[in-house]
Amino acid sequence: MSQIAPPLKGWRIPYLTTDLPGAGGRLRVTPEDFVVEEVPAYEPNGEGEHTFFAVEKRNLSTPLLVKAVAHALGVPSRAISYAGMKDARAVTRQVLCVQFISPEQLLALELENARVLWAKRNTRKLRIGHLRGNRFTLRINDVHPETATRAPAILAVLARRGVPNGYGVQRFGAHGDNHEIGLLLLRQQRDALRARGIRSLPFRRHRFYLNSLQSALFNHYLTERLQRGLLDDVLPGDVVKKHATGGIFTVEDVAAERPRAQRWEISATGPIYGSKMLPAQGEAAELEAAVLAEAGLTLEEFRPAKLKGSRRHVRYRPEDLAWRMEGDSLVISFFAPKGAYATMLLRELMKTEVTGE
Repeated sequence: MSQIAPPLKGWRIPYLTTDLPGAGGRLRVTPEDFVVEEVPAYEPNGEGEHTFFAVEKRNLSTPLLVKAVAHALGVPSRAISYAGMKDARAVTRQVLCVQFISPEQLLALELENARVLWAKRNTRKLRIGHLRGNRFTLRINDVHPETATRAPAILAVLARRGVPNGYGVQRFGAHGDNHEIGLLLLRQQRDALRARGIRSLPFRRHRFYLNSLQSALFNHYLTERLQRGLLDDVLPGDVVKKHATGGIFTVEDVAAERPRAQRWEISATGPIYGSKMLPAQGEAAELEAAVLAEAGLTLEEFRPAKLKGSRRHVRYRPEDLAWRMEGDSLVISFFAPKGAYATMLLRELMKTEVTGE
């Protein structure tokens, strides 16, 4: 008989700027309030059997865009690849890829709520993760009358210390319990799953719930760092990553590495728990182990589910950060690296959980 999983803590993290009042307001009144432009990792080289093409879409999810393009070209949806998912209720620009289709054919496509901006050949296929990040221009409507004073104070802290790089509402579902289902799946608690109306799941949905569990555990770890004032600091044994090169190393001399963290040369990473995750050492390892133990889990339990684990920055830097007031609306723009959520900056600014897509 499998061991009963203990209840998990909630997934919400505290605010870094908890002592600064927020702007409030409403987001996504129209799709044009949320504009996202993908920044590619590289440009297509103009040769080869694959064709990269940029699409601007409005009020359309990436999967539905892929389906529409595939239908128009007469190819299966799996023939269309992309670097990352983009919001549905928004205006977004992203790059996709298809094999054995000419740029001219793509430029001639007529799509509902979308248009092809350019198309160019490349020798290799575009794959998930082949992007540098995303550039956001976001409008928050009906903000607090004191937002012109509140916003710069909050944004100054986030620019200096970083945005907590956690997972928000979009990862945990309308009922906020995807991570709980993930734990039941990991522990194979079939009776408890049936009580939630779950008897079998498609592979991708099954994997999504497990990933939600990993996300919640990362948020628990991030919460501990925030409560200890360690978002922009390092611990002995921390696994840190260089922002310029992506190089990873373990902190041995805190006094030497702390100034580098403050200069944004490096940032600590947190655990996406899994059986082959690169472990921290010393004090940092103790913190990672304590978070896992509180959930009643061990790393070995992730192995049967083939969850290898990874490392994730505990913060991200909002580059080219700018803001302006337009009447009772606040407009902000910034660049965020891949894997980082704009909604984590917005929740600090608005002081409310921001619904994602």
